[in-house]
Amino acid sequence: MSKLTLDRILQSQGFGTRKWCRTLVADGDVAVDGNTVTDYRAAFDTAGLEFDVFGERWAYREHVYIALNKPSDYECSRKPSHHPGVLTLLPEQFGWRDVQPVGRLDHDTTGLLLLSDDGAFIHAQSSPKRHVPKLYLATTADAVTDELIARLLAGVQLHDEPAPLAAERCRAVGPNQLEIVLEQGKYHQVKRMLAAAGNHCAALQRTAIGRLTLDMLGLAEGEWTYLDAEQMALLVTA
Repeated sequence: MSKLTLDRILQSQGFGTRKWCRTLVADGDVAVDGNTVTDYRAAFDTAGLEFDVFGERWAYREHVYIALNKPSDYECSRKPSHHPGVLTLLPEQFGWRDVQPVGRLDHDTTGLLLLSDDGAFIHAQSSPKRHVPKLYLATTADAVTDELIARLLAGVQLHDEPAPLAAERCRAVGPNQLEIVLEQGKYHQVKRMLAAAGNHCAALQRTAIGRLTLDMLGLAEGEWTYLDAEQMALLVTA
């Protein structure tokens, strides 16, 4: 961390253009350590820095790492076409600092979604070379059978894939529900695999990425949280 002028700090945290951030400071809308600051050129050490904008407390973060419990009918896109984008569930500042989803969930798929403005993190988590396992809970139209589980574990052929795709793990958890772990992250993969195996996906929720689970986070649908170092470590190894 290093010292930055207040206008640069505000801009880096997503409060708008440099010019707008200077206006916020000049208008007395920014406080540091409880003291209103009106000189945008005032410099502060960013390590552990907390500040208030319009009376709301913020902590300086070089990058943000966010977990969201995505509801249905939201698109994982910065330019959604048919449904609201997931960024509308987050503070406006995150859009200004170019926070984006790590991978995508279909608009009707719910569950654990990561978002960040750290390009290296996004690439690492999205790369198929990392083999990050993702756990899904699928509700099926027809009953889950031993034969269905066996097919998913053995691998099913999708029409646009050169080789069959297999689940890393798969087990029934109810008459019409199964848990399935995938590493590849192909387009509509769970739904297409279930169709290829002779069933149909009626509902889908992602419940874990790596060893980070939705239950650990305790988020209701539509809620989000910053990830701490301990939670981040659960994403590195499965």
